[in-house]
Amino acid sequence: MEQVTYNGLTFEPYILREQIDKRIKEIAATITADCEGKRPLFICVLNGAFSFASDLFRSVDFDAEISFIRLKSYSGMGSTGVVKEVVGLSEDIKGRTVIVIEDIVDTGKTIKHLLETLSEKEPAELKVATLLFKPEALEVDVKPDYVGFNIPSKFIVGFGLDIDGLARNLNDIYILKGND
Repeated sequence: MEQVTYNGLTFEPYILREQIDKRIKEIAATITADCEGKRPLFICVLNGAFSFASDLFRSVDFDAEISFIRLKSYSGMGSTGVVKEVVGLSEDIKGRTVIVIEDIVDTGKTIKHLLETLSEKEPAELKVATLLFKPEALEVDVKPDYVGFNIPSKFIVGFGLDIDGLARNLNDIYILKGND
């Protein structure tokens, strides 16, 4: 695999697609066991989580539904610290098991805001599945229920994660070169 360049920044391979696929199947197996006898609603946080959500949703072994919500808190390579809800949820989640699918939990502010908003709608259970988790960057008290990979607090792109809308279509995850 080769390095890629976006907006004048060079990224090198970090997590290969084969590793991602294997980990998604493991998370799906855990969710399948945890949701026995339930029909959860998966909520994919757009745009970044769509690749992870698609693969995860197809890998669970039970009847489920999926919906989408779009939140934005990033601009370029950093969080703005302000969560803006762009497209909301239309389904009634009262009394349901809800699994929020995120691409990355970084500071935790975005997922905390979303969990607070969803809690007001009285779900029976509210869980979070994230492909990537940066424990070192966490600024609020949230802990994802299902984590693909714990990663250091460095900037990454690919497999749904972007830099100004670019690089989402990369099959692997790349890390900013020299980002030490």
